Amino acid sequence: MPGPDPATKKDTYSPRAVLLALAFILALVLGGLFLFYALRDASQRQDCLMQGRSNCAPVESTTPGN
Repeated sequence: MPGPDPATKKDTYSPRAVLLALAFILALVLGGLFLFYALRDASQRQDCLMQGRSNCAPVESTTPGN
């Protein structure tokens, strides 16, 4: 018994599946960027501390009147 004819078989993807796949890929990229920047900041802070500095924490400036 022969199988289905490959010439008549069409692979179609629903628009919803395509959008979900794109959203998933975008979430992975954004998560990777967040992780990259968080690890980079931690690495720079550790490098600063390893050099014996005492002012390694980022300074947050506040405006008068807040």
